[in-house]
Amino acid sequence: MFNYSLPALSPDEKRLAVTRIDPQFGTRDIWLFDLARGTPARFTFDPSEDTNPTWSPDGTRIAFTSNRNVYQKAATGAGNAEPLMESSELKIVESWTPDGRFIIYGSGGKLWARPLNGDRKPMDLFAESGGHRVVSVSPDMKWMAYDSNESGRTEVYVQSFPPSGDKWQVSTTGGEEPYWRRDGKELFYVDGRRLMAVDINADGQIFRSGVPKPLFEVLLETDSLRSRYQVAANGQRFLVNVPLESALSAPITVVTNWTVGLKQ
Repeated sequence: MFNYSLPALSPDEKRLAVTRIDPQFGTRDIWLFDLARGTPARFTFDPSEDTNPTWSPDGTRIAFTSNRNVYQKAATGAGNAEPLMESSELKIVESWTPDGRFIIYGSGGKLWARPLNGDRKPMDLFAESGGHRVVSVSPDMKWMAYDSNESGRTEVYVQSFPPSGDKWQVSTTGGEEPYWRRDGKELFYVDGRRLMAVDINADGQIFRSGVPKPLFEVLLETDSLRSRYQVAANGQRFLVNVPLESALSAPITVVTNWTVGLKQ
């Protein structure tokens, strides 16, 4: 059994990018799963650590961290990886904004949004300190959800994007790793062993959120900072990355017909 982590669901929900540890060398590479056929294919082959796969919004490219820098490669697997950001500092890819204009990444203990066109000067997303993590930008590009331990407990917050200083706390009893539903009207996050959902009303300039409600219990890896689960565009289906020990000892649940209802 292989150790898979950091799942990233393609925009059309037909493929899954994962990081897999090579049992022989102990380094990580990226693999792609065809979810209709259940077949894996290796995506990166170099001896460096390749991790944090992140799909472009149109599904044609995958960005990832390799050898301290950020690269992109055609999602077909054809051609070589091309550098997006190169420097001596470690850069960890977080997400790709829904309009395709920015790559969100962590470096130097901070989170940045780097434009892929123009002057390409990175934008510091948080002027203040506070242990910010896992930035997810809303589909309409107006808001960014993230988790932070600034209160002494990790909670989920929302700010405008680009940040203006205003922010709203979404979770109430702790929360981390937020992701938006494709229409932006619901936000999901993890609270301990519960996967939570909260209704969002942000049509105007004021952000409003409903009361968080638990969906189901989950057993997740504890040492990963992002991408331990993925949510379908309609918010009705989830892919969950469970610990390897749990997978070995617990019954296997097979979810069939994942691709039913998808555009062909």
